[in-house]
Amino acid sequence: MKFISTRGQTEPHTFSQAVAVGLAPDGGLFLPESLPDITPRFAAWRNLSYAALCHEFLSLFATDVPPEVLEHLIRRSYATFTHPEIAPLKKLDDRTYVLELFHGPTLAFKDFALQLLGNFYGWQCEQTGRSINVLGATSGDTGAAAIHGLLGKPHTAIFILYPDGRVSPLQERQMACTGAANVHALAIDGSFDDAQHALKNIFGEHEFAAKHRLSAVNSINLLRVLAQCVYYLYAWLKMSEEERYNVEFVVPTGNFGNVFAGWLLERMGVPVRGFKVATNQNDILHRLFQSGEYRIDTVQPSLAPSMDIQVASNFERFLYYAVDEDSAKLRTIMGELKTNGRYRFEDFDRDTFSSSSATDAEISGIIRRVHEQYDYVVDPHTACAFKELNRDRVSIVLATAHPAKFPTALVEAMGTEPTHPALDALKLRPIIKQQLSATETAIKAYIDRHAV
Repeated sequence: MKFISTRGQTEPHTFSQAVAVGLAPDGGLFLPESLPDITPRFAAWRNLSYAALCHEFLSLFATDVPPEVLEHLIRRSYATFTHPEIAPLKKLDDRTYVLELFHGPTLAFKDFALQLLGNFYGWQCEQTGRSINVLGATSGDTGAAAIHGLLGKPHTAIFILYPDGRVSPLQERQMACTGAANVHALAIDGSFDDAQHALKNIFGEHEFAAKHRLSAVNSINLLRVLAQCVYYLYAWLKMSEEERYNVEFVVPTGNFGNVFAGWLLERMGVPVRGFKVATNQNDILHRLFQSGEYRIDTVQPSLAPSMDIQVASNFERFLYYAVDEDSAKLRTIMGELKTNGRYRFEDFDRDTFSSSSATDAEISGIIRRVHEQYDYVVDPHTACAFKELNRDRVSIVLATAHPAKFPTALVEAMGTEPTHPALDALKLRPIIKQQLSATETAIKAYIDRHAV
Protein backbone atom coordinates (compact mmCIF):
# COMPACT_ATOMS: atom_id res chain seq x y z
CA MET A 1 0.00 0.00 0.00
CA LYS A 2 1.16 3.53 -0.81
CA PHE A 3 0.48 6.78 1.04
CA ILE A 4 -0.24 10.16 -0.50
CA SER A 5 -0.19 13.75 0.74
CA THR A 6 -3.43 15.61 1.32
CA ARG A 7 -1.97 18.46 -0.76
CA GLY A 8 -1.28 16.23 -3.76
CA GLN A 9 2.21 17.49 -4.61
CA THR A 10 4.33 14.68 -3.12
CA GLU A 11 5.14 11.35 -4.73
CA PRO A 12 3.45 8.36 -3.04
CA HIS A 13 5.44 6.95 -0.11
CA THR A 14 5.64 3.49 1.41
CA PHE A 15 4.41 3.06 4.97
CA SER A 16 7.96 3.15 6.38
CA GLN A 17 8.85 6.23 4.36
CA ALA A 18 5.71 8.10 5.40
CA VAL A 19 6.26 7.30 9.08
CA ALA A 20 9.94 8.28 8.92
CA VAL A 21 9.22 11.63 7.24
CA GLY A 22 6.14 12.52 9.31
CA LEU A 23 5.07 15.68 7.48
CA ALA A 24 4.85 15.38 3.69
CA PRO A 25 7.40 17.52 1.77
CA ASP A 26 4.59 19.64 0.29
CA GLY A 27 3.36 20.53 3.78
CA GLY A 28 0.45 18.10 3.68
CA LEU A 29 -0.38 15.05 5.79
CA PHE A 30 -0.09 11.45 4.66
CA LEU A 31 -3.14 9.23 4.11
CA PRO A 32 -3.58 5.81 2.48
CA GLU A 33 -4.11 5.94 -1.31
CA SER A 34 -7.27 3.93 -0.65
CA LEU A 35 -8.97 2.65 2.49
CA PRO A 36 -9.68 -1.07 2.94
CA ASP A 37 -13.16 -2.41 3.67
CA ILE A 38 -12.73 -4.27 6.96
CA THR A 39 -16.35 -5.43 7.39
CA PRO A 40 -15.62 -9.04 6.30
CA ARG A 41 -13.08 -9.33 9.14
CA PHE A 42 -15.34 -8.45 12.09
CA ALA A 43 -16.18 -12.05 13.05
CA ALA A 44 -12.54 -13.19 12.96
CA TRP A 45 -11.35 -10.17 14.90
CA ARG A 46 -13.98 -10.07 17.64
CA ASN A 47 -12.21 -12.16 20.30
CA LEU A 48 -8.62 -11.12 19.61
CA SER A 49 -6.41 -9.62 22.31
CA TYR A 50 -5.57 -5.95 21.92
CA ALA A 51 -2.06 -6.63 20.57
CA ALA A 52 -3.31 -9.29 18.16
CA LEU A 53 -6.05 -6.97 16.85
CA CYS A 54 -3.52 -4.19 16.41
CA HIS A 55 -1.30 -6.52 14.38
CA GLU A 56 -4.17 -7.65 12.15
CA PHE A 57 -5.29 -4.07 11.53
CA LEU A 58 -1.88 -2.48 10.93
CA SER A 59 -0.90 -5.35 8.62
CA LEU A 60 -3.36 -3.89 6.12
CA PHE A 61 -1.25 -0.73 5.92
CA ALA A 62 2.35 -1.60 6.87
CA THR A 63 2.77 -3.83 3.85
CA ASP A 64 6.50 -3.10 3.52
CA VAL A 65 7.25 -4.23 7.09
CA PRO A 66 7.94 -7.97 7.61
CA PRO A 67 4.92 -9.44 9.48
CA GLU A 68 7.08 -10.96 12.22
CA VAL A 69 8.80 -7.60 12.80
CA LEU A 70 5.49 -5.77 13.02
CA GLU A 71 4.15 -8.34 15.48
CA HIS A 72 7.28 -8.05 17.65
CA LEU A 73 7.13 -4.24 17.72
CA ILE A 74 3.44 -4.27 18.68
CA ARG A 75 3.83 -6.83 21.47
CA ARG A 76 6.86 -4.99 22.84
CA SER A 77 4.95 -1.69 22.81
CA TYR A 78 1.90 -2.92 24.72
CA ALA A 79 3.94 -4.97 27.20
CA THR A 80 4.58 -1.63 28.94
CA PHE A 81 0.87 -1.22 29.82
CA THR A 82 -0.25 -2.12 33.33
CA HIS A 83 -3.79 -3.39 32.61
CA PRO A 84 -4.10 -6.88 31.03
CA GLU A 85 -6.76 -5.67 28.58
CA ILE A 86 -4.62 -2.65 27.56
CA ALA A 87 -7.79 -0.60 26.87
CA PRO A 88 -10.46 -1.82 29.33
CA LEU A 89 -14.09 -0.90 28.63
CA LYS A 90 -15.98 -0.12 31.83
CA LYS A 91 -19.76 0.04 32.08
CA LEU A 92 -21.13 2.88 34.22
CA ASP A 93 -24.81 2.38 33.39
CA ASP A 94 -26.98 0.91 30.62
CA ARG A 95 -26.18 3.78 28.27
CA THR A 96 -22.70 4.83 29.35
CA TYR A 97 -19.31 3.15 29.02
CA VAL A 98 -15.81 4.48 29.63
CA LEU A 99 -12.90 3.34 27.47
CA GLU A 100 -9.87 3.71 29.73
CA LEU A 101 -6.88 4.81 27.70
CA PHE A 102 -4.53 5.73 30.55
CA HIS A 103 -2.82 2.46 31.51
CA GLY A 104 0.38 3.12 29.53
CA PRO A 105 3.68 4.37 30.96
CA THR A 106 2.73 8.08 30.92
CA LEU A 107 -0.92 7.51 31.94
CA ALA A 108 -2.42 9.06 28.79
CA PHE A 109 -3.97 7.88 25.53
CA LYS A 110 -0.97 9.11 23.56
CA ASP A 111 0.96 6.03 24.80
CA PHE A 112 -1.02 3.80 22.43
CA ALA A 113 0.59 5.32 19.37
CA LEU A 114 3.83 6.67 20.77
CA GLN A 115 5.13 3.50 22.40
CA LEU A 116 4.69 1.87 19.00
CA LEU A 117 6.17 4.79 17.09
CA GLY A 118 9.22 4.86 19.37
CA ASN A 119 9.86 1.16 18.83
CA PHE A 120 9.32 1.58 15.09
CA TYR A 121 11.90 4.38 14.97
CA GLY A 122 14.33 2.22 16.94
CA TRP A 123 13.89 -0.64 14.46
CA GLN A 124 14.42 1.72 11.51
CA CYS A 125 17.68 3.00 13.04
CA GLU A 126 18.88 -0.59 13.51
CA GLN A 127 18.07 -1.43 9.90
CA THR A 128 19.67 1.63 8.32
CA GLY A 129 22.53 2.24 10.75
CA ARG A 130 21.52 5.92 10.67
CA SER A 131 20.46 8.14 13.54
CA ILE A 132 17.17 10.01 13.76
CA ASN A 133 16.18 13.27 15.43
CA VAL A 134 12.54 13.46 16.44
CA LEU A 135 10.87 16.85 16.77
CA GLY A 136 7.46 17.35 18.33
CA ALA A 137 5.24 19.99 19.90
CA THR A 138 2.88 19.27 22.77
CA SER A 139 0.11 20.81 24.81
CA GLY A 140 0.84 18.25 27.52
CA ASP A 141 0.49 14.51 27.04
CA THR A 142 2.02 14.01 23.57
CA GLY A 143 5.44 15.18 24.71
CA ALA A 144 5.63 12.84 27.68
CA ALA A 145 4.40 9.86 25.67
CA ALA A 146 6.78 10.57 22.79
CA ILE A 147 9.73 10.92 25.15
CA HIS A 148 8.93 7.65 26.92
CA GLY A 149 8.60 5.92 23.56
CA LEU A 150 12.21 6.85 22.69
CA LEU A 151 13.72 6.95 26.18
CA GLY A 152 17.38 5.93 26.01
CA LYS A 153 17.09 4.34 22.56
CA PRO A 154 20.44 4.36 20.70
CA HIS A 155 20.94 6.59 17.64
CA THR A 156 17.97 8.78 18.58
CA ALA A 157 17.39 12.22 20.05
CA ILE A 158 14.01 13.75 20.80
CA PHE A 159 13.23 17.46 20.99
CA ILE A 160 9.83 18.36 22.46
CA LEU A 161 8.50 21.92 22.37
CA TYR A 162 5.91 22.84 24.99
CA PRO A 163 4.39 26.13 26.20
CA ASP A 164 6.22 27.15 29.37
CA GLY A 165 3.83 27.38 32.33
CA ARG A 166 0.85 26.11 30.30
CA VAL A 167 1.06 22.39 30.95
CA SER A 168 0.31 20.78 34.30
CA PRO A 169 3.31 20.48 36.66
CA LEU A 170 3.20 16.68 36.46
CA GLN A 171 3.01 16.74 32.65
CA GLU A 172 6.14 18.89 32.67
CA ARG A 173 7.90 16.54 35.07
CA GLN A 174 7.14 13.56 32.81
CA MET A 175 9.05 15.39 30.06
CA ALA A 176 11.80 17.11 32.02
CA CYS A 177 12.71 14.64 34.77
CA THR A 178 13.73 11.53 32.81
CA GLY A 179 17.48 12.07 33.15
CA ALA A 180 17.96 10.51 29.69
CA ALA A 181 20.73 12.05 27.59
CA ASN A 182 18.72 11.76 24.36
CA VAL A 183 15.75 13.77 25.70
CA HIS A 184 15.46 17.55 25.24
CA ALA A 185 12.50 19.28 26.92
CA LEU A 186 12.21 22.73 25.31
CA ALA A 187 9.96 25.18 27.16
CA ILE A 188 8.98 27.96 24.73
CA ASP A 189 7.61 31.39 25.60
CA GLY A 190 4.27 31.07 23.85
CA SER A 191 1.24 28.86 23.30
CA PHE A 192 1.03 25.36 21.88
CA ASP A 193 -0.07 26.88 18.58
CA ASP A 194 3.15 28.93 18.51
CA ALA A 195 5.16 25.74 19.04
CA GLN A 196 3.21 23.88 16.36
CA HIS A 197 3.66 26.76 13.91
CA ALA A 198 7.42 26.80 14.45
CA LEU A 199 7.58 23.01 14.09
CA LYS A 200 5.76 23.00 10.75
CA ASN A 201 7.97 25.77 9.41
CA ILE A 202 11.12 23.91 10.45
CA PHE A 203 9.94 20.77 8.67
CA GLY A 204 9.20 22.98 5.67
CA GLU A 205 12.89 23.89 5.47
CA HIS A 206 13.78 20.72 3.61
CA GLU A 207 17.56 21.20 3.65
CA PHE A 208 17.63 21.58 7.44
CA ALA A 209 15.21 18.69 7.96
CA ALA A 210 17.25 16.41 5.70
CA LYS A 211 20.56 17.43 7.29
CA HIS A 212 19.38 16.33 10.74
CA ARG A 213 17.14 13.46 9.58
CA LEU A 214 14.17 15.07 11.34
CA SER A 215 10.99 13.11 11.88
CA ALA A 216 7.66 14.28 13.30
CA VAL A 217 6.14 12.66 16.35
CA ASN A 218 3.00 14.80 16.55
CA SER A 219 -0.40 13.54 15.48
CA ILE A 220 0.54 14.67 11.98
CA ASN A 221 2.46 11.36 11.82
CA LEU A 222 0.57 8.66 9.92
CA LEU A 223 1.33 5.89 12.44
CA ARG A 224 -0.16 7.99 15.24
CA VAL A 225 -3.56 8.04 13.55
CA LEU A 226 -3.60 4.40 12.45
CA ALA A 227 -2.55 3.13 15.88
CA GLN A 228 -5.35 5.14 17.50
CA CYS A 229 -7.92 3.56 15.17
CA VAL A 230 -7.36 0.26 16.97
CA TYR A 231 -8.85 1.17 20.36
CA TYR A 232 -12.07 2.35 18.70
CA LEU A 233 -12.28 -0.96 16.87
CA TYR A 234 -11.43 -2.92 20.02
CA ALA A 235 -14.20 -1.21 22.00
CA TRP A 236 -16.77 -1.51 19.21
CA LEU A 237 -16.12 -5.23 18.82
CA LYS A 238 -16.71 -5.72 22.55
CA MET A 239 -20.23 -4.33 22.40
CA SER A 240 -23.27 -6.59 22.16
CA GLU A 241 -25.02 -6.95 18.80
CA GLU A 242 -27.88 -4.80 20.07
CA GLU A 243 -25.61 -2.00 21.31
CA ARG A 244 -23.09 -2.08 18.50
CA TYR A 245 -25.22 -0.27 15.93
CA ASN A 246 -26.25 2.51 18.29
CA VAL A 247 -22.80 3.53 19.56
CA GLU A 248 -21.63 7.12 19.79
CA PHE A 249 -18.00 7.73 20.72
CA VAL A 250 -17.56 10.82 22.88
CA VAL A 251 -14.05 12.18 22.42
CA PRO A 252 -12.22 14.92 24.34
CA THR A 253 -10.11 16.52 21.63
CA GLY A 254 -8.33 19.74 20.73
CA ASN A 255 -6.15 18.72 17.81
CA PHE A 256 -8.82 16.58 16.08
CA GLY A 257 -6.39 13.65 15.74
CA ASN A 258 -8.11 11.38 18.25
CA VAL A 259 -11.62 11.76 16.86
CA PHE A 260 -10.34 11.63 13.28
CA ALA A 261 -8.91 8.16 13.95
CA GLY A 262 -12.37 6.93 14.92
CA TRP A 263 -14.03 8.63 11.97
CA LEU A 264 -11.46 7.10 9.58
CA LEU A 265 -12.43 3.68 10.92
CA GLU A 266 -16.03 4.43 10.01
CA ARG A 267 -14.91 5.03 6.41
CA MET A 268 -13.46 1.51 6.49
CA GLY A 269 -16.88 0.05 7.24
CA VAL A 270 -17.38 0.21 11.02
CA PRO A 271 -21.01 1.39 11.44
CA VAL A 272 -20.61 3.92 14.22
CA ARG A 273 -23.77 5.91 14.95
CA GLY A 274 -21.88 9.13 15.60
CA PHE A 275 -18.95 10.99 17.14
CA LYS A 276 -19.24 13.75 19.71
CA VAL A 277 -16.37 16.23 19.85
CA ALA A 278 -15.93 17.42 23.44
CA THR A 279 -13.82 20.56 23.94
CA ASN A 280 -12.93 22.86 26.78
CA GLN A 281 -13.41 26.65 26.66
CA ASN A 282 -11.02 26.80 23.69
CA ASP A 283 -13.94 25.72 21.58
CA ILE A 284 -12.86 26.18 17.96
CA LEU A 285 -14.07 22.67 17.06
CA HIS A 286 -17.39 23.13 18.89
CA ARG A 287 -17.97 26.40 17.04
CA LEU A 288 -17.11 24.69 13.77
CA PHE A 289 -19.67 21.92 14.20
CA GLN A 290 -22.31 24.36 15.40
CA SER A 291 -21.89 27.07 12.76
CA GLY A 292 -19.85 25.62 9.89
CA GLU A 293 -17.19 28.29 10.43
CA TYR A 294 -13.60 27.42 11.35
CA ARG A 295 -12.27 30.57 13.01
CA ILE A 296 -9.01 30.82 14.94
CA ASP A 297 -9.25 32.74 18.21
CA THR A 298 -7.00 33.44 21.20
CA VAL A 299 -6.02 30.51 23.41
CA GLN A 300 -7.27 30.75 27.00
CA PRO A 301 -5.45 28.64 29.63
CA SER A 302 -7.80 26.11 31.24
CA LEU A 303 -8.12 23.22 33.68
CA ALA A 304 -7.83 20.89 30.66
CA PRO A 305 -4.51 22.15 29.23
CA SER A 306 -4.03 19.45 26.59
CA MET A 307 -6.98 20.99 24.71
CA ASP A 308 -5.74 24.58 24.90
CA ILE A 309 -5.43 24.67 21.12
CA GLN A 310 -6.81 26.85 18.32
CA VAL A 311 -5.13 25.27 15.28
CA ALA A 312 -6.29 21.65 14.99
CA SER A 313 -3.55 20.20 12.80
CA ASN A 314 -5.34 16.93 11.99
CA PHE A 315 -8.38 18.77 10.68
CA GLU A 316 -6.63 18.88 7.30
CA ARG A 317 -6.98 15.10 6.96
CA PHE A 318 -10.73 15.33 7.56
CA LEU A 319 -10.99 18.21 5.10
CA TYR A 320 -9.33 16.12 2.40
CA TYR A 321 -12.23 13.69 2.51
CA ALA A 322 -14.80 16.45 3.02
CA VAL A 323 -13.78 18.01 -0.34
CA ASP A 324 -13.95 14.59 -2.06
CA GLU A 325 -10.16 14.11 -2.08
CA ASP A 326 -9.67 17.23 -4.21
CA SER A 327 -6.13 18.31 -3.25
CA ALA A 328 -6.30 21.54 -5.26
CA LYS A 329 -9.43 22.64 -3.40
CA LEU A 330 -7.87 21.65 -0.09
CA ARG A 331 -4.79 23.75 -0.86
CA THR A 332 -7.05 26.75 -1.50
CA ILE A 333 -8.86 26.27 1.81
CA MET A 334 -5.63 25.85 3.76
CA GLY A 335 -4.24 28.97 2.10
CA GLU A 336 -7.29 30.97 3.14
CA LEU A 337 -7.07 29.65 6.69
CA LYS A 338 -3.42 30.67 6.86
CA THR A 339 -4.13 34.13 5.47
CA ASN A 340 -7.42 35.00 7.17
CA GLY A 341 -7.60 32.63 10.14
CA ARG A 342 -11.11 31.55 9.15
CA TYR A 343 -13.10 29.61 6.57
CA ARG A 344 -16.84 28.99 6.24
CA PHE A 345 -18.04 25.63 4.93
CA GLU A 346 -21.33 25.58 3.05
CA ASP A 347 -21.96 21.84 3.43
CA PHE A 348 -20.66 20.44 6.67
CA ASP A 349 -21.24 16.96 8.09
CA ARG A 350 -23.57 17.52 11.05
CA ASP A 351 -25.11 14.05 10.85
CA THR A 352 -22.00 12.18 11.96
CA PHE A 353 -20.60 14.80 14.33
CA SER A 354 -22.03 16.62 17.32
CA SER A 355 -20.10 18.73 19.81
CA SER A 356 -20.02 20.45 23.17
CA SER A 357 -17.70 22.71 25.14
CA ALA A 358 -17.17 23.03 28.87
CA THR A 359 -15.89 25.99 30.88
CA ASP A 360 -13.56 25.50 33.84
CA ALA A 361 -16.48 25.92 36.24
CA GLU A 362 -18.44 23.27 34.36
CA ILE A 363 -15.46 20.90 34.37
CA SER A 364 -15.22 21.06 38.16
CA GLY A 365 -18.96 20.44 38.50
CA ILE A 366 -18.86 17.49 36.10
CA ILE A 367 -15.97 15.86 37.99
CA ARG A 368 -18.05 16.05 41.18
CA ARG A 369 -21.22 14.80 39.49
CA VAL A 370 -19.55 11.81 37.82
CA HIS A 371 -17.93 10.83 41.09
CA GLU A 372 -21.22 11.09 43.00
CA GLN A 373 -23.29 9.35 40.32
CA TYR A 374 -20.93 6.52 39.34
CA ASP A 375 -18.26 6.43 42.09
CA TYR A 376 -15.80 7.05 39.25
CA VAL A 377 -13.08 9.72 39.03
CA VAL A 378 -12.30 11.46 35.73
CA ASP A 379 -9.57 13.90 34.74
CA PRO A 380 -10.53 17.40 33.48
CA HIS A 381 -10.32 16.43 29.78
CA THR A 382 -12.52 13.36 30.19
CA ALA A 383 -14.93 15.48 32.23
CA CYS A 384 -15.62 17.60 29.15
CA ALA A 385 -16.98 14.47 27.44
CA PHE A 386 -19.62 13.93 30.13
CA LYS A 387 -21.41 17.17 29.28
CA GLU A 388 -24.80 16.62 27.60
CA LEU A 389 -24.53 12.92 26.73
CA ASN A 390 -27.13 11.72 24.23
CA ARG A 391 -29.31 9.28 26.19
CA ASP A 392 -30.87 7.93 22.97
CA ARG A 393 -27.52 6.37 22.10
CA VAL A 394 -24.97 4.17 23.83
CA SER A 395 -22.12 6.51 24.73
CA ILE A 396 -18.53 5.30 24.88
CA VAL A 397 -16.57 8.07 26.58
CA LEU A 398 -12.85 8.04 25.89
CA ALA A 399 -11.01 8.54 29.19
CA THR A 400 -7.86 10.14 27.86
CA ALA A 401 -5.72 10.61 30.98
CA HIS A 402 -5.38 9.39 34.54
CA PRO A 403 -6.88 11.91 37.00
CA ALA A 404 -3.72 11.86 39.13
CA LYS A 405 -1.96 13.88 36.41
CA PHE A 406 -4.13 16.90 37.32
CA PRO A 407 -4.14 17.09 41.13
CA THR A 408 -4.93 20.82 41.34
CA ALA A 409 -8.12 20.46 39.30
CA LEU A 410 -9.19 17.37 41.23
CA VAL A 411 -8.61 18.98 44.62
CA GLU A 412 -10.63 22.00 43.50
CA ALA A 413 -13.47 19.79 42.31
CA MET A 414 -13.56 17.06 44.96
CA GLY A 415 -11.40 18.18 47.86
CA THR A 416 -9.16 15.11 47.54
CA GLU A 417 -5.99 14.54 45.54
CA PRO A 418 -5.70 11.34 43.48
CA THR A 419 -2.25 9.76 43.46
CA HIS A 420 -0.25 7.34 41.37
CA PRO A 421 3.10 5.77 42.34
CA ALA A 422 4.77 6.65 39.04
CA LEU A 423 3.85 10.31 39.45
CA ASP A 424 4.82 10.44 43.11
CA ALA A 425 8.34 9.29 42.17
CA LEU A 426 8.65 12.12 39.64
CA LYS A 427 8.19 14.75 42.32
CA LEU A 428 11.58 13.85 43.79
CA ARG A 429 13.53 14.35 40.56
CA PRO A 430 15.08 17.61 39.30
CA ILE A 431 13.52 19.35 36.30
CA ILE A 432 15.94 19.71 33.39
CA LYS A 433 14.54 21.93 30.63
CA GLN A 434 15.76 24.52 28.17
CA GLN A 435 13.83 27.79 27.89
CA LEU A 436 13.68 29.13 24.33
CA SER A 437 11.86 31.80 22.41
CA ALA A 438 9.16 30.46 20.11
CA THR A 439 11.19 31.25 17.00
CA GLU A 440 12.48 28.93 14.34
CA THR A 441 15.94 30.53 14.67
CA ALA A 442 16.28 29.69 18.37
CA ILE A 443 14.86 26.18 17.98
CA LYS A 444 17.03 25.36 14.95
CA ALA A 445 20.13 26.62 16.72
CA TYR A 446 19.43 24.30 19.65
CA ILE A 447 18.86 21.34 17.34
CA ASP A 448 22.10 22.15 15.49
CA ARG A 449 24.00 21.86 18.76
CA HIS A 450 22.37 18.69 20.08
CA ALA A 451 21.24 16.56 17.13
CA VAL A 452 22.72 13.05 16.86
